[in-house]
Amino acid sequence: MAGQPRKNSKRNLLIQKGIEELNRYGIAGFSIRRVADDCGVSCGAPYKHFGNKNGFITAIVEYVNQTWFDAQKEIVANCQGNTRQQLVEISVNYVKFLVENPHFRSILMLKDDSLDTVSHNMRGQLSFTSRSLVEKYCDEVGMPADVKARKLYVVRALIYGAALMMDNGELEYNETNLDYVRFNIDREFDLL
Repeated sequence: MAGQPRKNSKRNLLIQKGIEELNRYGIAGFSIRRVADDCGVSCGAPYKHFGNKNGFITAIVEYVNQTWFDAQKEIVANCQGNTRQQLVEISVNYVKFLVENPHFRSILMLKDDSLDTVSHNMRGQLSFTSRSLVEKYCDEVGMPADVKARKLYVVRALIYGAALMMDNGELEYNETNLDYVRFNIDREFDLL
């Protein structure tokens, strides 16, 4: 993908440190100068790679998106031809992605009025596959629009709720609890 950082490149290092910067200070406190200092590069290096602060934030969002999209490809391929199984496995793996990548979570949950429209829209793409699989499965089995909307809400609530509970220690992060998520998402599509 164009714009995707190469391993061990200066651009990749800047993105990794940029993620840490966002985790610590948010968008409003994001300092390109501090990121450059953390990387041991000149203050101009981030501008060379990203143009400006918005370009830098966009590159970070692209990086997080690409990481999740790469993981999804394998999941979808393993469940080829079974939309319901794809949506269940994508959902469970999204929980895992959120829990196992806490440094990405600030990007995923980013809510800031200073976030430009492009970055905001790109950030929203992270849940595109799970949303589209819910809609596709509901269409395949003939669920009405209002039921489809409820199913989408429940699946998203289970994903984000489980990730939050596992992250804050209310629910242990283990296979048993991931199986509970899997069971409940799958069961949701047996209910009307």
